[in-house]
Amino acid sequence: MTTTTTNNVSSKPIPRVPTTPEEEKELLEELYRDHPLTEETTCGIGPFRAQWMQRFANKKAFVFLYGLLGCIFSASHAYFNGTITTLEKRFKIPSRTTGIITVGNDMSQLLISVFISYYAGRRHRPRWIALGIYTVVLFCILTALPHILYGPGEDALALTLEYGAVVDRNTSTELMTREKQKTLCRPGEGVSCEEEEGSFAPQVLLFIANFVAGIGGSLYYTLGVTYMDDNIKRSKTPALISFSYFIRMLGPAIGYALASVCLKLYISPTLTPSITTDDPRWLGAWWLGWIILAIVLFLFSSVLALFPKSLPRAAVRRMVEQEKKKLNKSAEAEPEPELSASLMDMLRTFRRLVTNPTLMCNNLAAVFYFCGYMPYWIFMPKYIETMYRQSASASSLVTGTVGLVFSAVGILLSGMIISKYRPRARYLAGWNVVVGAVSVLGMVSYVFLGCSGNDSQIHLLPTGELETSLSCNADCHCDYVKYSPVCADGTTTFISPCHAGCQQATTLNGSKMFTECSCVRSIPAPLNGTPLNMSDPSSYSGGSVKAGPCPIDCSTKFIAFLAVVCLLKFSGATGRASNFLVSVRCVEEKDKPVAMAFGLTIMSLFAFIPSPIFFGYILDKTCLVWGKTCSGTGNCWLYNGESLRYLLNLTAAAFVTIGTFFDAGVWYYVKDLAIFDEEVKTKEVEETQEKIILEECTK
Repeated sequence: MTTTTTNNVSSKPIPRVPTTPEEEKELLEELYRDHPLTEETTCGIGPFRAQWMQRFANKKAFVFLYGLLGCIFSASHAYFNGTITTLEKRFKIPSRTTGIITVGNDMSQLLISVFISYYAGRRHRPRWIALGIYTVVLFCILTALPHILYGPGEDALALTLEYGAVVDRNTSTELMTREKQKTLCRPGEGVSCEEEEGSFAPQVLLFIANFVAGIGGSLYYTLGVTYMDDNIKRSKTPALISFSYFIRMLGPAIGYALASVCLKLYISPTLTPSITTDDPRWLGAWWLGWIILAIVLFLFSSVLALFPKSLPRAAVRRMVEQEKKKLNKSAEAEPEPELSASLMDMLRTFRRLVTNPTLMCNNLAAVFYFCGYMPYWIFMPKYIETMYRQSASASSLVTGTVGLVFSAVGILLSGMIISKYRPRARYLAGWNVVVGAVSVLGMVSYVFLGCSGNDSQIHLLPTGELETSLSCNADCHCDYVKYSPVCADGTTTFISPCHAGCQQATTLNGSKMFTECSCVRSIPAPLNGTPLNMSDPSSYSGGSVKAGPCPIDCSTKFIAFLAVVCLLKFSGATGRASNFLVSVRCVEEKDKPVAMAFGLTIMSLFAFIPSPIFFGYILDKTCLVWGKTCSGTGNCWLYNGESLRYLLNLTAAAFVTIGTFFDAGVWYYVKDLAIFDEEVKTKEVEETQEKIILEECTK
């Protein structure tokens, strides 16, 4: 929101009114040097306003620091997404519950973002942004708190040498034997169910943490971009906004890379795990990154709070514009007085926004786009783990790094093109329609980029469910056996030695083997790798299996998948600057902070809150193997890859298709929208001429 400039600089009148761009630039430099700065245009807080700090009171320093802060902020969200699968395994959380946890962020935005942004937009915005980021620091601390309170968990400790094989030779042998017995076939005995390990309280803590973070997110996004737009010339806004977006885009890469590094460490780094990172039971040190992120966010936000309420050059520029209007005796000779914040003024502001067709179409397009892209932002590491058999660490690393170069090139290229050629609003809106069409085609192509080897290793019923009860393991009672996959003949994966009917465990050439398996053939597998024939009991009996799922090669389809991801990253990035410009230009100057918060509220209500829960439900519907507990089910260990591909990708494509139609509506309504200063001045001249002609005709 544009503030009254007489409070920002000296009230000394300008010496002359510029008539050319060169004179205006010269006058601005003169006024900037001669007019003393006040508290609202200097860096610092209270008496702490050192002279050396004032050299940073400029748009470039703010854009860089704002982008850097956004980089770490977005890294925290990426880190959460990168560690979701580990959190689900550690606290036995189903995906639908994970979706509910993630929407805590959006619930707080829905409830308070508009009101906070309305009042904070009229005050010192950099300090309010910093205050918001402090809530994100609290989010990081609260997210790490479950590990501090509950530790690594009994399941993780049982897979370490210290707790499973080292303390005492007799005791350790007994523990190892008991752990092996829990996964073996014991006719007539079975395995009793296990009590849940206090998983509800950690879920509540994680939800509260996300709820708190939503406050900081709404303040950062709504106040930051409007502060930049108010303090930067319109012709330079696209390039600098794009640069800020570019820095912020590094955040997901940093977050996922940090998740990859932390997940390579065992959940309790001081202990020695007996499994490797390739084992699906591996739990990484998911909590470690939150401590690092909290410290960095606190430092950067504290520096941002030192920026002034208005940048000095922008304050001088606004003063010159007002003086020009006064001397030209235009209809806007006297600037409108700034209304104090009130409930009635806020309601009038909301009415202006709701009745703005361009803004509403732009917001609705964003709603459906976010609905469609949400599963890829939140569940992409899980999708890669499930579809292409990658480890949690590798999935997080790939998710954060792939497409980064293409996104960076896309957003910088679009910003430079818009700043240089200054296309009209219709061209910007039309390009977003093209981006939507490309996104739909890319999501549909994901359906055909599955891994056939991954789909054929498990035996499914015609209903799509996993066939676990066979005649060969009917006496094994495997209902509560933990998920520990084994490979038979290199072609068929059983979800545990018990389900393969194995009764003994041994080690051969350093590899863990299970023998006397009633569901595995004892004769060598044929050279063509034919899967086991479950309907022919004579084809299997007394064979052996190897610990771990059967190896598959999904590299070709995985590379094709990454290529499509890069294409969508590039095309999507090219539309960010145009989306922002349409949003802030189609409303009045004073309504910009509230318009941004209003759009964020609509997206929270109709996209950010329901979409993660909805797609979490879809993920759970395709689950084949649940971690069962005495009170119900825990996390999902194995998914039906084919069903997941079709349901998730086609549903996402449908949402983006609807969003593309609303983008077409934006294209229709922006035909008279002025984006740059030249268009604004031309429009003002045309309106003045029309007014003069009308007055002449009425005389």
